[in-house]
Amino acid sequence: MLDRVTSMQVFVRVASLGSFSAAGRALDLSQTMVTKHIAALEARLGIKLLHRSTRKLVLTEGGRTFLAASERILAEIDEAEASASLDRVEPRGTLRLNVPLTFGFREVAPALADFSRLYPSVTVDLGLADRYVDLIDEGWDAAIRIGRLQDSSLVVRKLAPCRIVVCAAPAYLERRGNPRTPEDLTQHNCLGYTLPTAVSASRWVFGEGGGNIVPIAGNLRANNGDALLAAAVAGQGLVYQPTFLVGDSLRDGTLVRVLSDYAVPELGVYAVLPSGRQAPAKVRVVIDFLAARFSPSPEWDRGL
Repeated sequence: MLDRVTSMQVFVRVASLGSFSAAGRALDLSQTMVTKHIAALEARLGIKLLHRSTRKLVLTEGGRTFLAASERILAEIDEAEASASLDRVEPRGTLRLNVPLTFGFREVAPALADFSRLYPSVTVDLGLADRYVDLIDEGWDAAIRIGRLQDSSLVVRKLAPCRIVVCAAPAYLERRGNPRTPEDLTQHNCLGYTLPTAVSASRWVFGEGGGNIVPIAGNLRANNGDALLAAAVAGQGLVYQPTFLVGDSLRDGTLVRVLSDYAVPELGVYAVLPSGRQAPAKVRVVIDFLAARFSPSPEWDRGL
């Protein structure tokens, strides 16, 4: 089957030049191929588009109607292609960005004020969710994810390191004492994070390669880091959380770090986007902006 858009282009050129051969020369097609395109259109539409004689071509009434529609459609296609091409080089339009809830609220949303001043033609649709969204099925242009990424079907760029620390309120440590080794955590109230990650509500991981897995237990579990932070500050127990979440509390003394001599595997903050297509300018600039904002030494690690 011949391409409909190409057939429309051939028909419009035949109508404007009044000749199959002239249209063929203009489009770099043989006269035979031009004839096939016109015949395919007429067969599909079930009407004659042109009256042919040895001297000239005359549009039928149906041909005039179809010519007007074809010119309009081809103009809209040209406009759509030009708009899409412009999107590749000029940051503009709506950018749908999905971000983990706490990180988005604490780090990304405040940064977007500066981003918007730099790129006023981009409107950010910010989605805050701790679950892993399907970028293509759910229509996200990009997402920020924290952890160790395994999905090779995504285009990934690391934006910043993500350090994990163990900490608790001074009141809790006065009451229960400081754990001296990771194994001491089995005697403590450890507040667990329930979303599915390498770290979970039942185990915390230590060692550069994550080889020391310590079972933990406690009287609170939550699927949100801010809830665990609030409980820890109130003296309920120990937390194993990223510095972007607990950094301010460590700096002001409402939390105290423990087990600092024991390495914890470092995670990363990553921008991910679907593979197989060139990212539009609005996506490229927001990733560049966030990478420059957060890397290599993010502000949330200041003084820690």
